[in-house]
Amino acid sequence: MQPTIAPASPASISLYDARPFFEKALQFGLQNGIIDRQKLEAIYTDAPKGMVQIARYFGNEFLRPDIEQAKNRIVNLVSLYLESTSGGDLRRAAESLRDHSFLSRSKGGSDMLKAMLALPESTSFHTRLDSDAVDERGVVKGLDEWSLRSFADYQAELARRQPLQQEIDAALWLATELGMDAEELEEAHTHAEAVIRSALLAMATRRTEFPDWVEFEKMVTALRKKYRTAKTRAAAQAEKEGAAPASARSQTVSITLPQNLPDELRAVVQTVQQSLLADLPQILDSGLSARALFANDSEDHHPPLLGRYFWLEDMASEMQHHENSISAAWDKATGGNHDDGSLLTLFVCVAAGAAPKTMLTERGASALVRKIQKPGAGASFNPELARQFILEQAPAQYQEGYLQLWEDFAEEAQPVLQSDSSYALKDALALLRRECHLKA
Repeated sequence: MQPTIAPASPASISLYDARPFFEKALQFGLQNGIIDRQKLEAIYTDAPKGMVQIARYFGNEFLRPDIEQAKNRIVNLVSLYLESTSGGDLRRAAESLRDHSFLSRSKGGSDMLKAMLALPESTSFHTRLDSDAVDERGVVKGLDEWSLRSFADYQAELARRQPLQQEIDAALWLATELGMDAEELEEAHTHAEAVIRSALLAMATRRTEFPDWVEFEKMVTALRKKYRTAKTRAAAQAEKEGAAPASARSQTVSITLPQNLPDELRAVVQTVQQSLLADLPQILDSGLSARALFANDSEDHHPPLLGRYFWLEDMASEMQHHENSISAAWDKATGGNHDDGSLLTLFVCVAAGAAPKTMLTERGASALVRKIQKPGAGASFNPELARQFILEQAPAQYQEGYLQLWEDFAEEAQPVLQSDSSYALKDALALLRRECHLKA
């Protein structure tokens, strides 16, 4: 490691410039009287100590190849620190060597790399949760490679990773504003851009908590309804004024940044905000349902916005929403009439392929029976249709009872309803009067 002070010829300058930055700074310091012999001796004393420490950390201090590699590492670490802190100024670098110990400059380079390696490699939260900072040897992951990489490589990687950290910081800040923390995001295995988009959309719809799927779907539905209304009004106004209709989109959805967003996060959030605005035509104008648009429910299994937005996974909430939807649909189908007569009337209509009703007039019942008993009608009364209707439409807690009610009725009623005897119509109507809900 002893420096060679060469004459200032063009050839020696070319050789000199090819050396590590530490050697350039040391050479400059000796040539310009910045570093004296006493300081040089201190470097000679410290360097072997540092090499042994580095060899021990990465491998074995008693093996010559590890010692040789440690020499390369310590020179590179010092070079990284000096070039970074001096901005490439050899005088400032030499003064740093003069004023501080050689080992402190090596530690500075190591700390720079550790700080860079602590930055995320992507904006996915689960990589932060799943990866350890050290390997099985106790060595910081990546440090063995990066301790031998150039300053240019370090700068490029730092420039790549820092914006990723900013996106994660922005996502964490927005999620916190909506009641989430870092641990929840990490467990959700999502990524920063999706969190930022969803958070901005939630804030635009005046939500104060991060949405689960049920709330996210409601947000989309409400925005579409508002957009369609505004679009209709804009078209009517344009027709009235004889002008081209203006876009209603800007009138319905204002995607703004929170006023208290920290200044250092504003630029990265604005970038993601633009991607959300670019998605608005699909969100508002698409004929796909929200689930088909955002989740994996489309026919081609490649929804346009799959993975670009994030919502909380809350199975209990989704199940409750599903049950409520089923109950609402069932109440609409039955008209709120849940007595056996009304239900059997409904099931008979479904099995006969007629419009579902919970009450029939005498005239309507006669028409229905004639349809079933019409010669050549074939399977115009299919109990399986009613069974499927119950399984698809009825609330789960009532399905077993309804199926049993229908099966008991169908077993007795099917031969009567499909009879071709001379009294078939009379017998069938008598059955319906007794079991179903008929009015005069």
